Amino acid sequence: MTGIVVSVATTLAGAAALVAWLRRRFVVIDVDGRSMQPTLHEGDRVLVRRRPLQHIRTGDIVIVQNPGRRNLAEQDWVIKRAVAVPGDPVPASMAAAVTSAAGSPVPDGRLLVLGDNPSHSADSRQHGYLSGDSVLGVVVRRMGRGTRTAAQR
Repeated sequence: MTGIVVSVATTLAGAAALVAWLRRRFVVIDVDGRSMQPTLHEGDRVLVRRRPLQHIRTGDIVIVQNPGRRNLAEQDWVIKRAVAVPGDPVPASMAAAVTSAAGSPVPDGRLLVLGDNPSHSADSRQHGYLSGDSVLGVVVRRMGRGTRTAAQR
């Protein structure tokens, strides 16, 4: 009987360790807004792998701190596409916002982001370079619709 109890306890400890490991590496985010349409829609749920800037590539969909956030006491995330990472050329459409010449390299520790629906997106065109420290991670996959409605957000 004691062998069974030890086996169950070991299994539960292993499962708890696995859950803790997954939570350190992944997070689920609900999409709120239209800035990433048609790729992602309001209410979609995405799986995000926590990644630092050096693991972000141009074209990745990333989660970053909202550069226009008003309440600094709360964590406020936005979802955008990385259009230029350190060393990439600054796109002409963003050169004025970052006061750099189009084609000049994005500085170390910075990135430029753009919503897939630019007419409904506040991004690097308004906020300029974002700090690499503001990156939470990269979207791994869309998981379907969330359970909350827009009115509940």
